[in-house]
Amino acid sequence: MICQKFYVVLLHWEFLYVIAALNLAYPISPWRFKLFCAPPNTTEDSFLLPAGIPKNASALSGASEVVVEANVNTSSVYVSELSKTIFHCCFGNERGKNCSVRAGNTEGKALASTVKALVSQQLGVNWDVECWMKGDLTLFICHMEPLLKNPFKNYDSKVHFLYDLPEVIDGLPLAPLKDSFQTVQCNCSVRDCDCHVVVPRAKVNHSLLMYLEITSAGVTFQSPLMTVQPMLVVKPDPPLGLQMEITDDGNLKISWDSPMVALFPLQYQVKYSENSTVKKEVAEVVSDPFLLVHSVLPGSSYEVQVRSKRLDGSGIWSDWSLPQVFTTQDVMYFPPKLLTSVGSNVSFQCIYKNENQIISSKQIVWWMNLAEKIPEIQYSAVNDHVSQVTFSNLKATRPRGKYAYDAVYCCSGQECHHRYAELYVIDVNINISCETDGYLTKMTCRWSPSTIQSLVGSTVQLNYHRSSLYCSDSPSIHPASESKSCILQRDGFYECVFQPIFLLSGYTMWIRINHSLGSLDSPPTCVLPDSVVKPLPPSSVKAEITINIGLLKISWEKPVFPENNLQFQIRYGLNGKEIQWKTHEVFDAKSKSASLPVLDLCAVYVAQVRCRRLDGLGYWSNWSSPAYTLVMDVKVPMRGPEFWRIMSGDVSRKERNVTLLWKPLMKNDSLCSVRRYVVQHHTAYDGTWSEDAGDQTNLTFLWAEQVHTVTVLAVNSIGASLANFNLTFSWSMSKVSAVESLSAYPLSSSSVILSWTLSPGDYNLLYLVIEWKNLNEDDGMKWLRIPSNVKKYYIHDNFIPIEKYQFSLYPVFMEGVGKPKIINGFTQDDMDKRQTDAGLYVIVPIIISSCVLLLGTLLISHQRMKKLFWEDVPNPKNCSWAQGLNFQKRTDIL
Repeated sequence: MICQKFYVVLLHWEFLYVIAALNLAYPISPWRFKLFCAPPNTTEDSFLLPAGIPKNASALSGASEVVVEANVNTSSVYVSELSKTIFHCCFGNERGKNCSVRAGNTEGKALASTVKALVSQQLGVNWDVECWMKGDLTLFICHMEPLLKNPFKNYDSKVHFLYDLPEVIDGLPLAPLKDSFQTVQCNCSVRDCDCHVVVPRAKVNHSLLMYLEITSAGVTFQSPLMTVQPMLVVKPDPPLGLQMEITDDGNLKISWDSPMVALFPLQYQVKYSENSTVKKEVAEVVSDPFLLVHSVLPGSSYEVQVRSKRLDGSGIWSDWSLPQVFTTQDVMYFPPKLLTSVGSNVSFQCIYKNENQIISSKQIVWWMNLAEKIPEIQYSAVNDHVSQVTFSNLKATRPRGKYAYDAVYCCSGQECHHRYAELYVIDVNINISCETDGYLTKMTCRWSPSTIQSLVGSTVQLNYHRSSLYCSDSPSIHPASESKSCILQRDGFYECVFQPIFLLSGYTMWIRINHSLGSLDSPPTCVLPDSVVKPLPPSSVKAEITINIGLLKISWEKPVFPENNLQFQIRYGLNGKEIQWKTHEVFDAKSKSASLPVLDLCAVYVAQVRCRRLDGLGYWSNWSSPAYTLVMDVKVPMRGPEFWRIMSGDVSRKERNVTLLWKPLMKNDSLCSVRRYVVQHHTAYDGTWSEDAGDQTNLTFLWAEQVHTVTVLAVNSIGASLANFNLTFSWSMSKVSAVESLSAYPLSSSSVILSWTLSPGDYNLLYLVIEWKNLNEDDGMKWLRIPSNVKKYYIHDNFIPIEKYQFSLYPVFMEGVGKPKIINGFTQDDMDKRQTDAGLYVIVPIIISSCVLLLGTLLISHQRMKKLFWEDVPNPKNCSWAQGLNFQKRTDIL
């Protein structure tokens, strides 16, 4: 017993030693091969011994003796003894004809006969084996299936995979050692076994040495030594994402995706079956991940599967993908959906099947949105069954609710199928505007996608191509283009920034609209960064009102960039909440200031300046920071103030106190402020002298001379007013009465009209002065200066009817102030007349209102009477016998 075990071990060692020494191995085909582990019939073939084992080996003789001796025992004894022996498998077919004879003596034949009887009949370990490399080049897999349907009735089977990847030096593999083989236990089930070996990526092109050890019912079988290069037996994963669709030209497009891990080019085999009027099956090999099937008819069904293999032909076909079924509709449109741009010409084709019969193309009519029949002049017959309709110079699709397309219907006579084709027409005329910043370092381009917002699911991008110098006369879309990232702004515009830029290079740009139905491009436009510069605004802007000249002077400094000649635009206006701007153009590139006339020299003006290239290219810069004028004196006051006097003292005496009253000058007259007032006196005795009134608006002096002339001057920081009013006080002129009559008529509580007549005479009358005051109150006197040619004047003030007022009218001559005409209260005749008129003001509106009500009542009554008496009279327009008769013409009946 011990000797037998020793011989078995020695035989196993010798087997590995001879393999390593002679490097004998069988190459594996990527296709399936069969492994026979039961010896064939001794009369026809004999059992294949391991390569390198001598025919007269002692181990074999010992084994023969054991088996022959055990032949008289029961089957259990046979198994016990056979478990101590290793038998070698061979390659071949189902009949074992490829197993050659290695043992030539009678003992060997007897042993083969005994093993065949025991193993082949009771164990039957013959295998169908296939080995391949996984598509991701990570695992080497051997799959084994027994040739018998139920091989292991009462016995368990274990399979071990022994392999070695010898190193390669100078292109030659090293001889393996007996301890270099590694063992992997395979996963076995009742029906098959799988052996997985991890192969390093760096050794997929090396030769893999391997053999199998199969243990079944205690008996061990060994395959011949095999060698394989894993890279040559790659089995890819099956393709993914199998899908089918009808193309725009009416073909069936079968497409798929490559496996998730494809480290090399693949070829594909497509297997499909068509079930229409005649069922047929087709298998085609293609290198592209799609296949076009022509002559597709409506109502047909297609079942498709795809598998893949390395393009160079090596390796193994992958498993078939899961089958997919596609059925064409009874009405086929190609294209079923179409995306195009405004102004283009497109066509749709249709095949119509109705009740298993394809309609003739001559019987097909086309409708748009089932509301508008398309004229037959747009029809054409492609063949007997395919009808075509063509649209020319298309306009943009107007969205109808949630539908952003027009529905094109193909109909058989008056019968229309519910299926339709979709037509999307988009306006791609997108305006791209660009501007280069004032530092000439970047160019910003903006564009609005408003015309394509109705196309749901679309994306847009700006593509451009930069030429070496300038723009072409007719820009076109360049195939070597680049895309630019654009950011959507809050105002709905996309904004793209080019930085750095080449000022004299032409940037041809267009917007590409990407959609599942296709892509559209906007008309290209070419931009030269140097021609779209938006300069920096002018700096150091100042505004002032010039002294003595009285003009608004605005000055500025030209920006550093660009270096081109610039024109300037000034806007200015009175400072306030809502500025009414006025503009002024300056075309002199060397100019740095401008002086402009303004109406109000004493107001605060605000001014801004912007610039642009003088040749008109580019954009206006932003407005500069505002500059404000300061209110200051620019000229001497235009005139002195108007003034009047109040007289006090005894009239009989030759001395009276005179108080001068004047109104403060407005800014437009003072230009722009008054620091003080100066009263100049002139008499025949004392000559001329002045009194400083400061900023007061009154001054009292003693009138003692026969004639006393006074003048009030306004003084600002520039000087005193040049045009002033004079007033002469003369004792003799104060007795001259030039006003014949004076009347005062109250119009309302805030208005009184004065009228007067002057006495005839040759007077040198300068002007008139009206005084009025409330006699019941001591609120002072009020006065107005009016021209001498006026005969009546409206006074606006608060007049209380129950109060008593005094009105005075003074004639003012060059020689002095004349005698006034004074009245106390309003004219009585006018009061009576106003009371009479008040009654009319009440009665007349009442009469007018009554007339309007009466007229309305008559009109309503007329309509009601008309309906009451003429209800049964027929309308001639609704009577057939009255059609065509002229009821206005007289008809005589005899």
